[in-house]
Amino acid sequence: MKRTDTSNPDYFHKVVDCQWGCPAHTDVPEYIRLIAQGRFDDAYMVNRDSNVFPGILGRVCDRPCEPACRRGRMDEKPVAICRLKRVAADHCGDISDRLPKAPDEKNGKNIALIGAGPASLTVANDLLPLGYRCTIFEAQSVAGGLMRYNIPAFRLPAEVLDQEIDAIIDMGADIHYNTRIESMRELLKEGYDAVFVGTGAPRGKELKLPGRYDTENIHIGIDWLESVAFKHIDSIGKKVLIIGVGNTAMDCCRTSLRLGAKDVKVMARKPREFFKASDWELEDAEEERVEIVVNHSPREFVVENGKLKGLSFELMEYTVENGRILDQEVVGEEFVPCDDVILAIGQENAFPWIERDLGIEFNPWEEPMVDESSFESSLEGVFFGGDAAFGPKNIIWAVEHGHQAAISIHLHCQGKPLGERLPPLLNLHTLKMGLHEWSYSNAFDPAARRKMKHEPLESRFDDLGREVELGFDAEQTAREVERCLNCDVQTVFFDDLCIECDACVDICPTHCLTITANGEKDRIRDRLKAPALEFDQPMFVSEELKQTSRVMVKDENFCIHCGVCAERCPTAAWDMQKSLLDFRKAIDHGAVEQTAEGGAGS
Repeated sequence: MKRTDTSNPDYFHKVVDCQWGCPAHTDVPEYIRLIAQGRFDDAYMVNRDSNVFPGILGRVCDRPCEPACRRGRMDEKPVAICRLKRVAADHCGDISDRLPKAPDEKNGKNIALIGAGPASLTVANDLLPLGYRCTIFEAQSVAGGLMRYNIPAFRLPAEVLDQEIDAIIDMGADIHYNTRIESMRELLKEGYDAVFVGTGAPRGKELKLPGRYDTENIHIGIDWLESVAFKHIDSIGKKVLIIGVGNTAMDCCRTSLRLGAKDVKVMARKPREFFKASDWELEDAEEERVEIVVNHSPREFVVENGKLKGLSFELMEYTVENGRILDQEVVGEEFVPCDDVILAIGQENAFPWIERDLGIEFNPWEEPMVDESSFESSLEGVFFGGDAAFGPKNIIWAVEHGHQAAISIHLHCQGKPLGERLPPLLNLHTLKMGLHEWSYSNAFDPAARRKMKHEPLESRFDDLGREVELGFDAEQTAREVERCLNCDVQTVFFDDLCIECDACVDICPTHCLTITANGEKDRIRDRLKAPALEFDQPMFVSEELKQTSRVMVKDENFCIHCGVCAERCPTAAWDMQKSLLDFRKAIDHGAVEQTAEGGAGS
């Protein structure tokens, strides 16, 4: 094999698995180190640069970073990345002077943003400092979109939403509340330089079974949660069935308990291994004594004289192999009595206000045809992001869509191709303080993952807005930050300095280093000191070493970046270097040319 090309930023990026797993590429190790130093303001700003909403996402993110966390390969429990994000937000002081600001002199470009959810707000956050006028049209009386009225306050308090949303709106966004766009055609006539659609996936899926429309006690999950959020609903029956087992279903069942339900069941059609809800969401629901019932497929709503009596189910049996359902059959039926049913079986886009003759193409499922890199639709100058673009995902995905759409809008307004996007920048710098000393803590802490403290059950249901998760205390924070392996501190190898003494190989605690004869990739993998378990992980291979023409090999999957190899090496062939990756935003892509009047030329 040829020497591994480490000049490409993607190489070291992929090694920092948490940052690679985060759609917005948050610099996780850096903000965890800042928390460890008590620098909460700095930690917050590192988060905000990429994910925009640290306090919000520190509570409700779907945590794609945590399954990727290298610590999870050691003791099966990743670092509590999301909860540490909340620590930074909860302990952050006044950072108003550090937030981006819009210039007094505008660039003459006007952008319309439809919906005030996380995607649109991120676009505004990125474009306002560049002098754009951003006009937001929001159908509701408050901003936030589905994270405002579909996530209950006991998970995401209103004050957290207000603080982080207001930081963007107060930058100078012109927001029109209670304003529903009824026609894209009419909006386009107003002459905006670009339009961004961030309306989410606002329509809950139906379950059209017999009896569905014979009673008023069957509710669509997201609509019902919205009605609760705006205090249009303040009660529910004693026996409630939730159909579906995603995160919305978990919010519905827990909200039902707070509105007076005494017997709440979540009815799942498939076995537990196929649930869409996050594990922690399921744990919280079950702690609150919600019953999760599997292998029940709804068949009929039983209604008598307009009163819901219950729901009949087919009892399912599945043949499962390697995580896939190979066969299924109905093995019986069951009637489950209830007073109310809440349908939480998914969400979908809805664009009745977009005329189909404008040039915006839709697929057979009535979803807009959107370029996955530029987020532009088939109509030039019209962009989509968040759930409106590709269907329901988590808030962090909407944020990244917003960043990328802002770049595209900026390029569009400059008349540049949308594909002219700047690559990420990589900066490597040594952390060496002496030959064998480093400016970071590299001691391995065997501590177990800290457990989140919760509001006691006996007081949890007194107030719909009482937050259940209480956040980490000082002791929990201090122990959890030490679990981070500093994966952004890279082991960098200098081929010409190696004398093949094997000191690094001998001392490596995970056996990730091997000096062996060169050859084809698969043959090298067969000779590794520890068997290669993750073939999608990078494998570093050096130049042929001058002593024996063998090569130094490092399996990145096993490396914990402890730096012991660099401490032991007598010739400094190994060094510990921090990799700083800068993912470009709209502000990095140049400025819009100004006219003499301060506006942009048309």
